[in-house]
Amino acid sequence: MWAGRARAYEASFGRLCAHPVPRLLDAARVAAGTKVLDVGTGTGTAARAARERDARVRAVDADPDMVARARLHGIAAEVAVLPGLPFPDGEFDAVVGNFVLNHVGRPRAALTELRRVLRPGGRIALTLWGTRRGAGQDLLGRACAAGGAVPPAYLPRLDPAEDFPRTPDGLAALLAETGFDAPRAAELEWDHRAGAEEWWGGAASGIATIGLVLGAQDAGTVVRIRAEYDRLCAEFARDGEGRLALPHVALLARATARPPLSRRPG
Repeated sequence: MWAGRARAYEASFGRLCAHPVPRLLDAARVAAGTKVLDVGTGTGTAARAARERDARVRAVDADPDMVARARLHGIAAEVAVLPGLPFPDGEFDAVVGNFVLNHVGRPRAALTELRRVLRPGGRIALTLWGTRRGAGQDLLGRACAAGGAVPPAYLPRLDPAEDFPRTPDGLAALLAETGFDAPRAAELEWDHRAGAEEWWGGAASGIATIGLVLGAQDAGTVVRIRAEYDRLCAEFARDGEGRLALPHVALLARATARPPLSRRPG
């Protein structure tokens, strides 16, 4: 899904995912001197924004190509796959994860690991694609369905036993379950501005689940999907530069790491 696609991601869906970063960092109270881990850093967008606040930043991502791209931007990034992080207990004041929880197979184990590397009282802030979607999020999927796309059998699917409600209450409850205090979550809504070719290009480059779907189709089906996409684009307003205004909805959550239980003497 991501291997070898860091540059294409940065030029397309990466711009979309950058939108909540300032609020993500605010939620984790990232400021000068904060020792922060950006988990699932991708090309390093949140890490760079934290560095601009004079935070002390480390970053990890599961994909070597993403890590290499983040390093080109001067980020101290390394390859690591949740739920295994190469850091000692209580290493960080804050952890941020921008749309990373959508991509882990064991979300509870991942959050437990993030809790481990936070100091007691340290802050976590996460963004997540939730159940409620904006019309812009559905554009490519609607085009694939209308064009007769058949999803491939190898699409990544989360074990139902590992899933949780993708709602503000569901995400807050998951944080409480995995060792965090005072969890809060809310929806964010915004219009992402992108040219029709740019938005199509992310999927055509094989990025994310929609890219896997598109890449699995034969040439004739792709032509039909593209025709449906062009037709559906007419539903969206355009700005003065001709870019589509694509409504999106995501979740933003915050919490603090619960101190470990004190041992009783004896």
